[in-house]
Amino acid sequence: MKQSRLLAATAATLLALAAGLAATPATAAECPSGNFCAWTDVDFGGQRANWSGDDTWWESWIADEDSSWANHGISGPGIKDHVQVYRSSGLGGGMSLCLAPGQEVDHNAVANDDGDSHTWSMGC
Repeated sequence: MKQSRLLAATAATLLALAAGLAATPATAAECPSGNFCAWTDVDFGGQRANWSGDDTWWESWIADEDSSWANHGISGPGIKDHVQVYRSSGLGGGMSLCLAPGQEVDHNAVANDDGDSHTWSMGC
């Protein structure tokens, strides 16, 4: 009798833990639909800049201060839905990061504090 109660209690505990894990939503970046967003801090923290189009000259507060990124652009036939981030204004200096549609990057040591401009493209 004691053994069956212990087994039942253990099973109930495991089910409760499994239900709790399944109910926990994945953390997603808060970025408006149709936009590319960049944050000043890792894990989508700090100030956020968002764009629906190209920007060849980021504002001074986000230029070289970007630490996390999200591409919430719209996809479809013939739509530029990838985002290429560049190290210099005017899309120069080489690409530091490229995001596919729906991709979110909470940190990238190579691209950290390196973005100055971006463009929407058909691919990376």
